[in-house]
This record gives sequence, C-alpha cells and structure tokens, in this order.
Amino acid sequence: MTGMVSCAPSPSAASASSSPAGPTVGFDLDMTLIDSRAGIHATWRRLAAETGVSIDADLVVSRLGPPLVQEMAYWFPEEEIPAMAERYRALYPDYAIEPSAALPGAREALEAVRAAGGRTLVVTAKHQPSAKLHLDHLGLVPDVLVGELWAEGKAEALTAHGATAYVGDHVGDVRGARMAGASSVAVATGPCDGAALAEAGADVVLPDLTAFPSWFAEFIRG
Repeated sequence: MTGMVSCAPSPSAASASSSPAGPTVGFDLDMTLIDSRAGIHATWRRLAAETGVSIDADLVVSRLGPPLVQEMAYWFPEEEIPAMAERYRALYPDYAIEPSAALPGAREALEAVRAAGGRTLVVTAKHQPSAKLHLDHLGLVPDVLVGELWAEGKAEALTAHGATAYVGDHVGDVRGARMAGASSVAVATGPCDGAALAEAGADVVLPDLTAFPSWFAEFIRG
C-alpha cells in the first residue's frame, strides 16, 4: 500500500463567522500538538487481542498521519475494514485518551496566535469526536476543529477558514498547506524528518513547536 511515506470521506468545513484581527493558523493534531503514540498503541493492542489478528502496534505508531482506514488495510481484508474501524473508534476513548500528552510548545503555540489577535484551527485526519476528546482532556482549545481530512484534503478546511499558515509533522501536511496557498510550517516531531519535510516543499522546518512563537513573531511582522 502506498499510504506509508518513506519518512515513515471529507466533511465540509463551515466558513469562519468573522474576520480575526490577526492571521488564522492551522495545526495538525497527532505528533504536531499531541504525542498520541502510547494511546494509539494501546488501542491497537486491544483490537488485536479482541480479533486474534497479529498487529505490530510499534510499527503502526511509527507511521502516524494517514487516515485510519489506510492503516487498517495492512492488517485486515478489505471487506472487514469498515467494521474494524468502527470497533477501533469505539475502543479509542477508553484506551487512547489518558496516555496521550501535549507535545512541548503546543499550548504556547496556540497562545502565540491568540495573543496576536489571530484564530487557531486544528485540521486532522483523525475521527473528529476522538480529536475533541484529546483536546478537551489536555486543555488545548482551538477556535475551530475539523476532522477526517488528510493531505491535500486538508486544503478544504484551510481555505474555508482563511488560514495563512498550516503547521504539521507529515509530508501530507505540507501538501495540504501548499494546495491551500498557506505557508507550510513543518515540525520534525513525527514520522518525517526535517530533510523529508523540506524536500516535500515546507516553507520552514522547525525542530518542534517550542520554536513556533519566535517564528510566528517574524511571520506576522512580514
């Protein structure tokens, strides 16, 4: 399957209701704002125990980014994927939320945008209710959350909300930002290293979100 990069159905997004004083900045979720590997690992292990299928959860969490159904295709026949995805999502709240943590700089990055009078937008391939559980549990509060959009599909929400930049850890995030005409800000905290992110066309590659506020201050100065 081609879902895995060497570095490792879309809902409509409503237009922003008002124009912010500052820029709108989008953020990916998994391995950009949060480290969800432990929780996702636990959920896949539980699914493996229930189904009797041998699933390498270590491998799964090494290539986070693409939609769940793409990962499911590595482990289950095509006809079983819808039911297995539904079961995984049912297990997710009990197994994935508590072990997951905010990545360093996540809160400060969101606050930097707000302090400039801007709006924050989380656009993720994750099932939106699951994404909201993570954000609520960790006290991360974006202005807008849009789930189940991946790679170029993320441009739908970024464009609808007028995002001028999109921050993500995967080459798919770079493609989504570029399709939306937004600045692509890559963080090397996920499956794709800095070289892969730069090669994919990121406008800037940061080691992690702790470097975001200083970059953002320069960005809004023009």
